[in-house]
Amino acid sequence: MWSYVSVAIGGAIGCCARLGLTQFVAVYYQRNFPLATFIINVLGCFLMGFLFFETLERLSMSPMLRTAILTGGLGGFTTFSTFSVETLLLAEDGEFIKAGFYIALSVSVGLLAAICGAYLARNL
Repeated sequence: MWSYVSVAIGGAIGCCARLGLTQFVAVYYQRNFPLATFIINVLGCFLMGFLFFETLERLSMSPMLRTAILTGGLGGFTTFSTFSVETLLLAEDGEFIKAGFYIALSVSVGLLAAICGAYLARNL
């Protein structure tokens, strides 16, 4: 039961952080490419890579707090479902090159960010 509560609290924090970053990016960037979602996914991948291994191999914390952060917080923060819909919308608008670029960039840079986060966690 408490695991669900911790995930819900972490998720609420992650969702609020996602909204805040989305609004921040919207102030400085015109929306012709889903930049906020891209930034959120890459940052989320980096943080997941870093915190997963940092809390597994170096940092001692309760399993409930780890679940709240990784599953709740980062699960609420990252936006893969939004990424999927935005890609679909680009394709439906005939922006196939932009959609393909968005997919390739998101997956490759997201994976690289997770690798960098894991590397830092293991080598600090």
